[in-house]
Amino acid sequence: MNYKLCSLSFETIQNYEENLQTLLKLISETPNNSLIVAPEVCLTGFDYEYFDKVLEFASYATAKIKKVSKNRIIVLTIIEKRDDKVYNMAKIFHNSEVVYERGKCQLFRFGGEQNYFFEESDEKVEIVEVDGLKLGVLICFELRFKSLWQKLEAADIIATPSWWGVLRTEHFKVLTQSLAIMNQCYVVASDSTNKECTGQSGIITPFGIVERNENKACLQVIYDKKEVQTMRRYLDVGIG
Repeated sequence: MNYKLCSLSFETIQNYEENLQTLLKLISETPNNSLIVAPEVCLTGFDYEYFDKVLEFASYATAKIKKVSKNRIIVLTIIEKRDDKVYNMAKIFHNSEVVYERGKCQLFRFGGEQNYFFEESDEKVEIVEVDGLKLGVLICFELRFKSLWQKLEAADIIATPSWWGVLRTEHFKVLTQSLAIMNQCYVVASDSTNKECTGQSGIITPFGIVERNENKACLQVIYDKKEVQTMRRYLDVGIG
């Protein structure tokens, strides 16, 4: 099956409903059989001042996104409470269901995330097969941990929903490209365009060729499984 890889890039504002409508509109403009990656916590941001409202919004937003995932794969993070613990939860939606989810396992302590979230075990960082695609997810700061790269080294595609600080823009660009080269896979990176973020959403091929969104709210690149297979045969480092 032919898939389009779609990297989203947009600003998260104070109005959660407007953020959700922005996301749903962008999703509606993608073709069927698209894999769509949105920025980390794109629906609410890290709105700690109104955290109760953030948590209330989670189930409502999840239900809305399920409805538009019938012929698509959608990857993003949503802040949720589970058993009185709050997680920054990565979710993969497909065919009107959440087919995979896990909490962020490496919190950004420099930004104080540990004061608001519980940290998930990295045992839940794994490859999940969705509609024939072997997918992995790394959430923002998790990109800096090489042990997590190894857990996902057989993935065809790694999604990286992020809220990455603008002062470390080059780090984000280099790490996302390096991940594609090292794991010989596609990387679909999505970062917010908020002023404190890099805005460097993009898609990187297994050969390391980079295309960034620039002014596009949705960058689309055709997924080619053969490119993953060819790269792994061409430079055999024991993946796949």
